[in-house]
Amino acid sequence: GRGILDNIRKFLRYLLSSNMGEVLTVFLGVVGAGLLGQRGEGGELVLPLLATQILWINLVTDSGPALAMGMDPHSEDVMARPPRRAGERLINARMWSGVLQVGLVMALATLACIDIHLPGGFIEGSHSIATARTAGFTTLVFAQLFNCFNARSETASAFHGMFLNPWLWGSVLLAIVLQVAVVHLPAGNVAFGTAPLAPDEWLLCAALGSSVLWYAEARKLWLRAAAR
Repeated sequence: GRGILDNIRKFLRYLLSSNMGEVLTVFLGVVGAGLLGQRGEGGELVLPLLATQILWINLVTDSGPALAMGMDPHSEDVMARPPRRAGERLINARMWSGVLQVGLVMALATLACIDIHLPGGFIEGSHSIATARTAGFTTLVFAQLFNCFNARSETASAFHGMFLNPWLWGSVLLAIVLQVAVVHLPAGNVAFGTAPLAPDEWLLCAALGSSVLWYAEARKLWLRAAAR
C-alpha cells in the first residue's frame, strides 16, 4: 500500500510539474514576446509554442513516462518510515512548491532557447521563428524527460537507483526517437510547424533541458540537509 501511494505521488509530481512548465512557457512567452524577439514575418508577436506542439508533448512526452512510474520499484525504506497521518494531503505544500519551481525552470530554459535563436532578444540570434520555436519545443521535451527522473523521489537523488525501472527508460528513449521524427520528417514539419535542427542545436536543447535535473538535485540536497 505504501509503495502504491508513493507511485501515485510520483505520477502526480511529474504530470503537475510538466504541465506547469507548459503553462508558464506559454504565459511568460506571451507576456515577454516583444523582449524575446518573437515576431512573425509581418512583425506581429507570435506564440512560443503552437497548439499542436503542446498536444504532442501531452500525448508523447507526458503519457509514457507517467505510466511507467506506476511500475517503479518500491524504495528500500518504504517500511521503515513512520505511519502517514490520516489527515495528510496527497499533494502537500512542499510538493506544490516543487511543482512551481520545476515548472518555472522548464519555462525559463525553453524561452532562453527561443531567445538564443531569434534576432532582437536578450541574446542576438539569426534563425527564423520556425527554427527557434522548434528548438524551444525540443528543449521543453528534453526538460520533461529529465524531469521524469526527478519526480521519482521528492528528496532522494535522481541518480540513486536510476536504472531500476526499464519501462521508464524505454518510454524516454521512445519519446526521443519520436521527437527526432517530428522535427526531421517532412510530414512532421507540416503537421507540427517544425523545422529541422542542426546537431549543435540538438546539443543545446538537451543541455538547456537538463537544467531541470541540476536544479532539482540542488533542491533535494537542501531538503535533505534541512531534515537533519
